[in-house]
Amino acid sequence: MIKPNSQVRKAFQGSSRGFALVEIVIAIALLGVIAVAILGSLSYASTVLIISDERATAESLACSQMEYVKDNSMNPYDIHDPQSYEQDNVESTEYPGYFISVSAEPVRNPDDGIQKITVTVSRDGEVLVTLEDYKRNPEI
Repeated sequence: MIKPNSQVRKAFQGSSRGFALVEIVIAIALLGVIAVAILGSLSYASTVLIISDERATAESLACSQMEYVKDNSMNPYDIHDPQSYEQDNVESTEYPGYFISVSAEPVRNPDDGIQKITVTVSRDGEVLVTLEDYKRNPEI
């Protein structure tokens, strides 16, 4: 059996003098630095999550609007009078604050029935997503 020396025995028996004020202040300062670092990273992660959610929502809206435009005849084709179609900054009814702009214009002149479609989704004046695709009129 090992006998502890006198300093160890004093520490376990309660006769030690305890922590100094300097040690306590250093421990509190270290805890404060660690807490600030953790709270800062949580705040940054929250901001990144909000931005990611906004962009995912904007991308979903843009894809949805693109499919709607491609499936429906929003711009009637007239071979003799090709026209551009533009729908500028219409607020989404499902997601308030998101604005959708759609434009469709003939690719060639004279019109061969192919249109370039551009869908842009913005929020607070900042463009989040822009999609471009082509639509062909099957009647031409």
